[in-house]
Amino acid sequence: MRAMSNSAVVEGLPFKEDKKKYIVEVLDPVLEELVSDVLTEMPKVPLDYMIKWLQKRSGAAECKIFGVVERNRKLKLELQKCTNSLEETGAASEAAKDEEEEEEEEDDDDCDEIPESFKKSEEQLGRARQSVSAEAYGTWNQKKAFTPPKYPKTDEQKTRLKDTLEKNFMFAGLDRKDMETILMAMKEVVIEKDQKIINEGDSGDFLFVIESGTLECIKNIDGEDKVVKICEVGDVFGELAILYNCPRAASVVARAKCTCWQLDRETVNHIVKDAAVKRRNTYDKFLKSVALISSIGDYERSQIADALKPETFKKNDIIVTQNEPGDKFYIVEEGSLYAEKNFPDEGKKRVMDYKAGDYFGELALLKNQPRAASVIVCSDVAKVLSMSRLSFSRMLGPLQEKLAQQVQQYK
Repeated sequence: MRAMSNSAVVEGLPFKEDKKKYIVEVLDPVLEELVSDVLTEMPKVPLDYMIKWLQKRSGAAECKIFGVVERNRKLKLELQKCTNSLEETGAASEAAKDEEEEEEEEDDDDCDEIPESFKKSEEQLGRARQSVSAEAYGTWNQKKAFTPPKYPKTDEQKTRLKDTLEKNFMFAGLDRKDMETILMAMKEVVIEKDQKIINEGDSGDFLFVIESGTLECIKNIDGEDKVVKICEVGDVFGELAILYNCPRAASVVARAKCTCWQLDRETVNHIVKDAAVKRRNTYDKFLKSVALISSIGDYERSQIADALKPETFKKNDIIVTQNEPGDKFYIVEEGSLYAEKNFPDEGKKRVMDYKAGDYFGELALLKNQPRAASVIVCSDVAKVLSMSRLSFSRMLGPLQEKLAQQVQQYK
């Protein structure tokens, strides 16, 4: 060890005499002892070992190390608590890594399948990650109190807007207070003919509900602009960029002068988003137990979940009435019901019973004929999920064969 003394090395360096003396008399003994201990222990991470060695050698390390450890312990606990409220984060520390990965795996199990057109490129993922991180809250980033905007409306406007919103899955399940908040937070926007209100690839700060008029969703495919969807009265557009935190999937242009209601991202996130995602996941899970729908793909099932509207009835309520026109399809979510048919020569007879997971009302929609029987609630409370004729025709097309078989069973 002495053969390779630091003092020998110093002799060949252009140091002033006072520095040479300091190295030889002060640093040399400490460094020799340090190197000797390192060679004796041969640690896997020499740098960490040397830092700890110097801390111990300084004589004031015990208190400092304990303070650092204690602070780290508290920070880890705080990070673990904050992780529970994070949707995603690109800045999770090693201390919370295991807990966060576990939560993300659980979230993936319940997550809706997103169409290919909504998946992000690497560059887009970078932008989206920053956006999500900005919405992560903790002691270092306190969540501000949310005050939704208010735009005055007449009672007539509020009634019209409410009727429109209740037809859409995102708003159908809101309670009275939340619905009132949404109604006041929406801003009326008039879109002139050929005006582009959304640009493909932009970030999404608003969603829109159509009150009047028609708009086209235009997507650039292989260098050519193609109309991929027509949005009409009652439709919501622009919500995917907010729900999935991704760029706009298509441009939206007005075919003629339109009136829309605009809702900002912050209000959606605070009031609508959580309720809509939770409701969709609940319905999606329930639909997997419905024999008719369980066999279809995840994306198609999620679309059906979006189109369903919850309705509640009490004992002896008549949900559908024999010989009346039929404009809805029903799935029983909870409770018991029965079908009663009035035969010309025999009077009323109970012809079928329904429980959770059963469905009815498809016959009138398939054959475009009046209801073949009345359906009556026999439990104290019954909850059903209904689907309009238009949604039924559009979304249950792949199930026509199964539905036709069910009709044969009725006969």
